[in-house]
Amino acid sequence: MKKYVAYVGSYSYTGKAKGITLFDVDVARGSFKKRVEIEVDNSSDIITSFSGKTLYSVEDYGVVAFRILDNGAITRISTRKVNGMRPHHLAIDRYDRFLYVSGYHDGKLTILKLREDGSIGPIVDEVYHKGLGSIAERGSRAHITCSKPTQDCKFVMAADPGIDQVSIYRFTGKEGELRLLDAIRVERGRSPYAFTFSKDNRFLYLMYDMTNMIDVFRYTVSEDRGMPEFEKIQSVLTTGDNRPGLLNAATCMAFTADDAHIFVGNAGDNTVTMFRRDAETGLLYAEFNLPISGEYPKDIAVFPDGKHIVSVNHESGALSFFRVDYEKKLLIMNTNEIPVDQPNCCVIVPVGN
Repeated sequence: MKKYVAYVGSYSYTGKAKGITLFDVDVARGSFKKRVEIEVDNSSDIITSFSGKTLYSVEDYGVVAFRILDNGAITRISTRKVNGMRPHHLAIDRYDRFLYVSGYHDGKLTILKLREDGSIGPIVDEVYHKGLGSIAERGSRAHITCSKPTQDCKFVMAADPGIDQVSIYRFTGKEGELRLLDAIRVERGRSPYAFTFSKDNRFLYLMYDMTNMIDVFRYTVSEDRGMPEFEKIQSVLTTGDNRPGLLNAATCMAFTADDAHIFVGNAGDNTVTMFRRDAETGLLYAEFNLPISGEYPKDIAVFPDGKHIVSVNHESGALSFFRVDYEKKLLIMNTNEIPVDQPNCCVIVPVGN
């Protein structure tokens, strides 16, 4: 069987966590075993390259790259400042050419060049969002929470709950040629927070955190103008059949490897909702909405077998583990939770041969 490790990023400003915790993964059991902690200043997000050779993490005022060794250990190879405040979210294109960095605190999108060895090169392009939003808690100004390229790498999109829109840019890869084309403009106060594309690049799933919703869009590129086109085909509640509630917020989305199911975390009622996804139509169907035995599920990671998930519970400071019964539509806690101080994110990675 393949060997897997997991990396969990945490805030380190309290001094209780170092930044990234490395775990060995028991896929059959659906559990982790702690190995070591690595010092990174406030790892609010982590991501791996598509090659599986490099791990990238947010670090105060920039990003850091680690080489992933055959046993899963990591060694720092480069760091890079982003000419702004601490980033919020990271993404990478399928060819491992560019790192897309989202700035929540300053509303800045930064694109960094990646070198062949995985190290981080210079800033290729950057842009600040401007405008006023409708959510007083966010200062009614720009906050980029998620940016990434389309699967065909023709465009770059950036979700901004501060100004209630998803900006769409053309990006050629050349310095200074990031150009705003259009935007998905949503209802005021809807709060577009995160998005992802289906693997076949036909559908966009846009999650709104403060309104507990996911909108499904059909994605095409017009043949005559070469422009991106998004047609909304569905809206669903992330809290299943329950009302979203004033104190609830959708926090994360995680797809199974086959794109057949999506898990969504909800803070407030502290639940996870599983949706079945129709591959042909792209539509979502809620299967269950169940508690995760923790507070503020900030991230969810799906095990490689698709039969288990781990909930990263930020407020209660723990990872909780569940077996997924797709037939009975249940989550079954299958091992003891593991304490981790202020965890933010988790990735599970194959290592070795």
